[in-house]
Amino acid sequence: MMCGRQFTEDESQLLQEIIINRRDVRGNRFLSTPLDEADIEKILLAAVNAPSVGFSQPWEFVVIQDENTKNIIKDSFQQKNNQASNHFSTEKQALYQRLKLEGITDAPINIAVFYKPSTQPVLGQTAMPEMGQYSVVCAVQNMWLMARSLNIGMGWVSILDPHCVKKAVNAPKPHQLIAYLCLGYVDAFLPQPELEQLQWEKRKQLNSVVMNEKYVDC
Repeated sequence: MMCGRQFTEDESQLLQEIIINRRDVRGNRFLSTPLDEADIEKILLAAVNAPSVGFSQPWEFVVIQDENTKNIIKDSFQQKNNQASNHFSTEKQALYQRLKLEGITDAPINIAVFYKPSTQPVLGQTAMPEMGQYSVVCAVQNMWLMARSLNIGMGWVSILDPHCVKKAVNAPKPHQLIAYLCLGYVDAFLPQPELEQLQWEKRKQLNSVVMNEKYVDC
């Protein structure tokens, strides 16, 4: 019987360190240094080796370097960002407006990640159709961890009009934008997530989010 690779305790510890030190990188951190093509390929290979419902692999990726395309998408960010601050309290609005929430034109590489719906039933997706999109999110997480292991920063920009992104990259009509990612070398990785450092939110403790057997009535 063929057996898969076994990992050492040191390798497990290294993975834990990569996970703990992963960061969502903002635009004020990116350097203009070009990324090595081999590293971009490693990040994309990490993505396509993610788990997917029914082994459907429902992801497609558009690698963007063109400045005109980036500027179109940044315009979409700016429009949505101007609207977004109104959703927060007065105190948080002031902090929100100081945050640099994207690196679309700062990062040398942008990647638009799409969910490609299947035209046939997918094993494991018939009762929960959203499992297809969740599979693509797994691919994004793989990209983030591989990028961090290469000391490459990655930021996920979610304050966007997805239809604008689809139009900018000529995505097929059925495709759904899942993530818009900015990648590049950075001046530094922060010791804590930026929003944790700024006390936008407090980190939840493990015992506050894990239940034994079932939820207890409040």
